[in-house]
Amino acid sequence: GLVLSMIEAVQSEGLAEYCDVFVEKGAFTAKEAERILVKAKSGGLKLKLHAGEFNDIGGVELGVKIKATSIDHLEHISARGIKMMAKTKTVGVLMPGVPFHLMTGVYAPARKLIQAGVPIALATDYNPGSSPTLSMPMIMALACREMKLSPAEAINAATINAAFALDRADEIGSLEPGKKADMLILNIRHHQQLPYWFGMNPVEQIIKDGKVLYPKG
Repeated sequence: GLVLSMIEAVQSEGLAEYCDVFVEKGAFTAKEAERILVKAKSGGLKLKLHAGEFNDIGGVELGVKIKATSIDHLEHISARGIKMMAKTKTVGVLMPGVPFHLMTGVYAPARKLIQAGVPIALATDYNPGSSPTLSMPMIMALACREMKLSPAEAINAATINAAFALDRADEIGSLEPGKKADMLILNIRHHQQLPYWFGMNPVEQIIKDGKVLYPKG
């Protein structure tokens, strides 16, 4: 009742673009999440899920069923879940900072997802409990080391695929005519050095929509 009424308030005031539900033991069941997401979709919100972080309790199947834009985490996705996602356009958003910080040793099966044809993106899942980092270079470094992504795959997952995970790939995520000029100028000699130098900030210049934001002249 409370959650559904909150969704109505958010929709009426135009406060959000997405509704995201965490399907996990101790959070929402798949059945509870479906009720929330159906309500959100009926009001025009796009849908996302956090699922499979610690347990596989039907979140992936629900995400496929409701045609979620993305499903985040997926550390414990099943072989069946991978096959189901491969038949959709849903992006799997992988967050290696979480198992790194929690020291679980269980990372999302990135290679299996890629081989099955599931598009993957990378994100920090920034939060004080399980992933207290804002560093995308660090996330990319972990993705290469722990999930066996190549540097090119990690960069792709952090840029254009991440834009697809937000349903904004038509305007951001890559340098193409007609898209916003969002760019980072990095102090590296080769793209492979971006995940190689972990724990460092290689950013020399930030350009957002064609405007230089850093360093400020």
